Amino acid sequence: MALTYVSTRGNAPELEFGEVLLAGLARDGGLYVPAQWPALHPALTSASLGYVELAQQVMWPFVDGFIERRAFDEMVDATYATFRAPDVAPMVDLGDDLWLLELFHGPTLAFKDVALQLVGRLFDFELTRRDERVTIVGATSGDTGSAAIEACRDREALDIVILHPAGRVSEVQRRQMTTVDASNVHNVAIAGSFDDCQDLVKAMFNDEQFRDRQRLAAVNSINWARVMAQTVYYVWGSARLDGARVAFSVPTGNFGNVFAGEGARRMGLDVDQFVVGSNRNDILTRFFATGRLEASTVHPTLSPSMDIQISSNLERLLFEVDDRDGAAVAALMDEFRRTGAAELPAPALERLSGLWSGARFTDDETLEIIRAVYADTGLAVDPHTAVGLGAARAMRRHADVPMIALATAHPAKFPDAVEQAIGVRPALPDPLADLLDRPERYDELPNDLAAVEAYVADRCPM
Repeated sequence: MALTYVSTRGNAPELEFGEVLLAGLARDGGLYVPAQWPALHPALTSASLGYVELAQQVMWPFVDGFIERRAFDEMVDATYATFRAPDVAPMVDLGDDLWLLELFHGPTLAFKDVALQLVGRLFDFELTRRDERVTIVGATSGDTGSAAIEACRDREALDIVILHPAGRVSEVQRRQMTTVDASNVHNVAIAGSFDDCQDLVKAMFNDEQFRDRQRLAAVNSINWARVMAQTVYYVWGSARLDGARVAFSVPTGNFGNVFAGEGARRMGLDVDQFVVGSNRNDILTRFFATGRLEASTVHPTLSPSMDIQISSNLERLLFEVDDRDGAAVAALMDEFRRTGAAELPAPALERLSGLWSGARFTDDETLEIIRAVYADTGLAVDPHTAVGLGAARAMRRHADVPMIALATAHPAKFPDAVEQAIGVRPALPDPLADLLDRPERYDELPNDLAAVEAYVADRCPM
């Protein structure tokens, strides 16, 4: 029987995968998760499967009933054929049983490619089958935008509009979005922070007349398909270590990446610990220490993809640790939105504390980590990966449990920070070598819902 999906706020229809793919955000404002987590076959955590075959097997239960098995396997194969690394996500041994899982070998040099290159194909499949067209809207703190655009460019059944915070992404990140010459791609620089961009996207989805008129769909990690595809590399990391009990450290902004690890754990992966790495915008570090969500000002940092105070996918974790009580999650999220603060019930916090912890790092500390990694290993790492490595070392609980830190972006996406740390400017791979010379195409808009909706309606007529 095909899996169905429920909203974290408990007041939206239960949907099948194809409907969830196109819906993105649930009608009650919640996020979709599986009604039941499928069991991970134990052999998948220790077998010597290649990444593609592992991905096909791990994801199949989520899409069974939506697509024929052979067609899905071919889609997954085509997705990862676009990656530069033969094994898609190489593991690098840093010593002392600390490992770096490199997730940046896709076409836009960031971990977002692992999911979005598949999601673009899933959209194409479902829209072709339905003979429908959609408008994809997304917000990016840097990497989601370029990965989504690369996955969706030139597809006839959709337009894609990506909002990014003006002046708050790196030049490479911005240009990877704004230099794409495709008639169905629309880039918008919003006067504000990533949280403002994300709020605009959610507001468009919550405006039901506009949502239905424009046939809105989402590529942000609010879309379940993103999380589904990211569960695979957690299983992959464990399998590379012969199915050992493992810990993970993840530099975290919107929480979708690390929640995918929680999804893999709920499927049966043996996880000892999740460490969440943050920069100066440390709402998550404070939350895992105290159980209190309290937003503050968003500060620009050297790791802009984590310059966030509202981590949307945390809601999925809250749903799981609060006994899947959608009404309680809705009340907590409403309080957070109204007041800027909310408290997790003590029993739920207790369930979190044995598995989850966080650590924060300033820009100076991040630069020092980049320097130290380069001196010790000869590897250049980007500032987000550096935060993850710093958190891994600071919060590791058991020295005898392998710790896998996720490398989320190629260092060349943040060349200024890397050069500041080690005196060497990382070069872009050959396909992007002329990126800084390509003409840009984007529009600037205020942080105003009416202005953004008017722009979307004008650029993406239905």
